[in-house]
Amino acid sequence: MVTIDGSYGEGGGQVLRTSLSMSALLGCELRLENIRAGRAKPGLAPQHLASVRAAATVCSATVRGDEIGSQELEFRPGVVRGGHWKFAVGTAGAATLVLQTVLPALLFADEPSHVDI
Repeated sequence: MVTIDGSYGEGGGQVLRTSLSMSALLGCELRLENIRAGRAKPGLAPQHLASVRAAATVCSATVRGDEIGSQELEFRPGVVRGGHWKFAVGTAGAATLVLQTVLPALLFADEPSHVDI
């Protein structure tokens, strides 16, 4: 399992999104600590949770710590599957962030994908 310190750099959500994306793509188990530690309200916000759940859906991952405010997350991906995916996000701005999380893995899925956000 790879452990990543989410406080690295600016300590924002990009570490989370990139880590989830690479974990799903490579099939590598992931532990994230100090998620968004550099923010006024650290931990997972709703838009980050949407990215976690979308990534988990496309690769049938097992996830621990997927709740609002969580600063630790374990992500154990399965096989990335193509298909028709629909993800609900709270705000329009979060749509591209969710897409940024799942798109790299879906590019290498076993079949084409259609994503509705």
